[in-house]
Amino acid sequence: MKYIILVHIDNEILMCIRSEKKTKSEVSLQEPIGIDKEGNEITLTDILGTDEDAVLDEVDLKIKIKKLYDKMSHSLKDREKKIILLRYGLTEEGCKTQREIAKLLGISRSYVSRIEKKAVQKLNKAFERGN
Repeated sequence: MKYIILVHIDNEILMCIRSEKKTKSEVSLQEPIGIDKEGNEITLTDILGTDEDAVLDEVDLKIKIKKLYDKMSHSLKDREKKIILLRYGLTEEGCKTQREIAKLLGISRSYVSRIEKKAVQKLNKAFERGN
């Protein structure tokens, strides 16, 4: 239940940041976003009621995940992308072994290994280039 609440909070933060991004290039967790009943300014960290570093880490993780998916969509072929998604648990199903992926795709485990290695190398190059 706590995880669901945190996911909801993350989504609310991201929605707030996206809506603010249209009018502003940066959003601070300490910047006032409204006023409470007593007339005091409210910040995002006031609403969240959690450690600011934890919030920043979570937002940073979301940004990195978005970059990863972007690099995958521009750098990898469909089969490579599917293997990376399955292998590293980037799907709802969680991590799969090379053997499980091989069975799912109807190819050998060693071929899955080669494709995975090649895909990881492509992603490393994509991140090094910064594209």
